[in-house]
Amino acid sequence: MNIRIKTSNVTMSPAVSEFVDKKLDKISKLVQSDPSAICDLELARTTAHHHKGDIFKADIHIVGNGIDAYATAQHEDIYMAITDAKDEILRELKGTKGKRISIVRRSGARVKAMVKGIWPFS
Repeated sequence: MNIRIKTSNVTMSPAVSEFVDKKLDKISKLVQSDPSAICDLELARTTAHHHKGDIFKADIHIVGNGIDAYATAQHEDIYMAITDAKDEILRELKGTKGKRISIVRRSGARVKAMVKGIWPFS
């Protein structure tokens, strides 16, 4: 999986880079079957109109063979924003994986029923 990181109004420190690599490693385990998958991560500080502190945003977009998943999260801490976005994208990827497996199993059961002569061919 190819990982592209974009930052907007945020400096990428070595600690944040290491944290991102650690969190995205869990995502790459689910997408390891598709080496052409691309993961776009955008870390940004939202507009400066907030009265107290900064609000950070993390966007993760994964595109691959049969995969198109997107997750976003906003939080006061950049690490929490990354963690929330990672959790959301994992939930979405696991859900789509379950749906794909379910479709394959159902179609296999229909083919078996057709071979046995139980299911009509129309």
